[in-house]
Amino acid sequence: MAEARLDAGRPRLHGAAALRNGALVALVLLLLFNAFFTRDFLTLQTLNVNLSQVAQVVVVAMGMALVVATGGIDLSVGATAAFAGTLAAVMLSQTQGLLAQPGLALAAALTLPLVAAAGFGAVNGTLIARFGIQPIVATLVLFIAGRGFAEMLTESNLRTFSGSLDWLRANLLGVPVQGWLMLVVVAVTAWVMRQTVFSRWVLAVGGNERAARLAGIPARRVKLWVYVVCGVLAGVAGIMNVAMISAADPARIGQNIELDAIAAVAVGGTRLTGGRANIIGTLVGAVLIQLLHYTLLAHGVADEWGLLVKAGIILLAVWLQRKEA
Repeated sequence: MAEARLDAGRPRLHGAAALRNGALVALVLLLLFNAFFTRDFLTLQTLNVNLSQVAQVVVVAMGMALVVATGGIDLSVGATAAFAGTLAAVMLSQTQGLLAQPGLALAAALTLPLVAAAGFGAVNGTLIARFGIQPIVATLVLFIAGRGFAEMLTESNLRTFSGSLDWLRANLLGVPVQGWLMLVVVAVTAWVMRQTVFSRWVLAVGGNERAARLAGIPARRVKLWVYVVCGVLAGVAGIMNVAMISAADPARIGQNIELDAIAAVAVGGTRLTGGRANIIGTLVGAVLIQLLHYTLLAHGVADEWGLLVKAGIILLAVWLQRKEA
């Protein structure tokens, strides 16, 4: 399992290892349970439904894993996704001016929302790295204001558009395009965290920021960039969201996705205090939570019980990480 960390090689089996392996074992057991006891589980339709539902969470969780690896947190990803997705819908719904041309509108809808999302991330990164504000407080600003900005774009109304993004909810080789996009984001993030100097800087800042600065690592710049990357990935998730229904509801896009992303990161074995990032573990964590939710619903368990089970899993993950510390 791909994992980037500074203290690799410690011989004893500690909490994070138990958590990482436990998540994978739990996922395998859940797959076996569904294969035998859940009707129509082993079908392409079930696979595609689960992939479509988990893809946006995984994309956001990749950015969240980088932020958490620096010892931070980003509560604003849901609001960032809402703003980016709504902005894309607004551009695709124009009937006058330059954006009335479908090709130009599509190009603008795929670029400008991501630029705006990067700007959101830059604001978070600046507040944290430049002014020293605690991440949970700094990102709370855009957690509140970002969705307000998104609702201003449509005056809190639903905004529909034509089929310009239909390709983003289509299938390629029998698998949803959003599933392929998710895998690309995971592969790129895993490569960055295993093969680049930037990953060493991220882990060094999360492990001991003062020591990282003394070693000549540009800690402020590293923290700024991880929040920018996290913002861009949240923007990608926002565009994926509006593509599913060719419409944008700024009050609902990305709702609670920040909690799902943090849960995936925690269950996947990334240390919540920084210094370690487990990218593949984050993917496993997100899929495990999604499959557990699907399993409970498929067997008639009320949704509120599913939320309680999810909370229990997160509590277990945090407890295992505290044992390691």
